[in-house]
Amino acid sequence: MESPGEVLARLGGWATGSELSAVTSRRAVTAALERGEVQRIAQGIYAVPGLPADLAAALAYDGVRSYQSAATAWQLPLLVAPEKPHVTVPPNRRPRPGPPAVLHWAAFDADERRNRTTSLLRTVVDCARVVPFAEALAVADAALATECLSQEELLAATVAMRGPGCPNARRMAVAATGLSGSILESILRALLIIEGIDGFEPQVLVTNGWFRARVDLGHRLARVALEADGFEFHGSRRDFTADCHRYDELVAAGWLVLRLTYEQIIGDPAWVVATIRAALAQRCGANGQEVSPAA
Repeated sequence: MESPGEVLARLGGWATGSELSAVTSRRAVTAALERGEVQRIAQGIYAVPGLPADLAAALAYDGVRSYQSAATAWQLPLLVAPEKPHVTVPPNRRPRPGPPAVLHWAAFDADERRNRTTSLLRTVVDCARVVPFAEALAVADAALATECLSQEELLAATVAMRGPGCPNARRMAVAATGLSGSILESILRALLIIEGIDGFEPQVLVTNGWFRARVDLGHRLARVALEADGFEFHGSRRDFTADCHRYDELVAAGWLVLRLTYEQIIGDPAWVVATIRAALAQRCGANGQEVSPAA
């Protein structure tokens, strides 16, 4: 017979008392509780020690992870993790004692209850209600990249939504794309949208003879490439050499490459915007036509 801890591990880390009783005994559960192998999250709900705080909160309140907590569960990127778990409980549920959490009252379906997490579509829409446009766009871009959600579904959901955050969500749905390569790239693209800088496309392919490379954001007319460089660094001389080679090939192909760091994009967006505008002005004439670098 499986121990209660083994049963919980097989069931994803938690189970109801009835689910445990079906494969083990009450005596075994009591003994496991005394040994610290199992913990009682709420009445009738048991879990292995160390259950993620957001899932433990959802179980304690008999709700589902939602908003930023659901985004984390879906492995969608956030600039800042929520200080407290976000949990949605049924609309007629009275507050009950439980761990620290931000509670929301709304209906959810059987699948969401079974998974203890709002659906991918609902998570994206809910996040757009409460986070700034740039971060909402990053969440939506990452969700579309999973190919488990389409932009048509996202657009339809934001058109139908009511309540706070509707303008932000609808703007996000129109701009979202599954092509974005990172949260920083999405936030940089959001900055361009906010500032009304048009012409940049995500993951533009640049070719020059045998050379082929994709740039994070490319302006085909001006041949300006924006590269959003995160915290990653080159771990070897070979990596550094390959990066320099790529940069030089882009320049040789006639592209002006701006490499923008996390600190610049997040910490000094005004400078980033001014620099991009200056680059576009340098590369384009007054009528919008490209100016040859040799001119």
